[in-house]
Amino acid sequence: MKLASLLTGVVVAFISTFAMSAEYEIDVTGQHAFINFKVSHLGYSYIFGRFNKFEGNFTQDADNPSASKVSVTIDTDSLDTNHAERDGHLRGADFLDVGSHPTITFESTAYSGDGSRGQLEGNLTMHGVTKSIEIEVHHIGEGDDPWGGYRSGYSGTVDLNASDFGLPAWVGVLQVELSIEGTRK
Repeated sequence: MKLASLLTGVVVAFISTFAMSAEYEIDVTGQHAFINFKVSHLGYSYIFGRFNKFEGNFTQDADNPSASKVSVTIDTDSLDTNHAERDGHLRGADFLDVGSHPTITFESTAYSGDGSRGQLEGNLTMHGVTKSIEIEVHHIGEGDDPWGGYRSGYSGTVDLNASDFGLPAWVGVLQVELSIEGTRK
């Protein structure tokens, strides 16, 4: 009887360890997370770019996905389109104005969907303007890594109207693609 009670306690503790939500730090040091964008260039082609510096974390709850949360801060000065002159212009007062707006932030407010796919809602602040947005997200996978840690990864996409954030209307739509891998804390 005591052995059965002990085993039941161990099983319940083991299950509850995995049923609880887990906190992750986005792995930016190992180049396992990316925030990329593309925007039309005069309607003839696309300009591709990314932000090289950002940080954030997320909470993942497999038993209650709607309780999951995400927080990201992007360094606007890290904008990179692989063209120094264009990057200088995009960082300037005509566009991102990184001197006045050194960061872009995202704070989630809700998640709808299951553990593998859904819509992440939240407040995006860019160029001093905060708007509610929805990011379509997909859970790529999770598991043990070779260094004794545990990782989880997501991808996501969102289209943003530049003029909604006080950026020039001629920019049009910014198509943003995210690939985020986090290490469990």
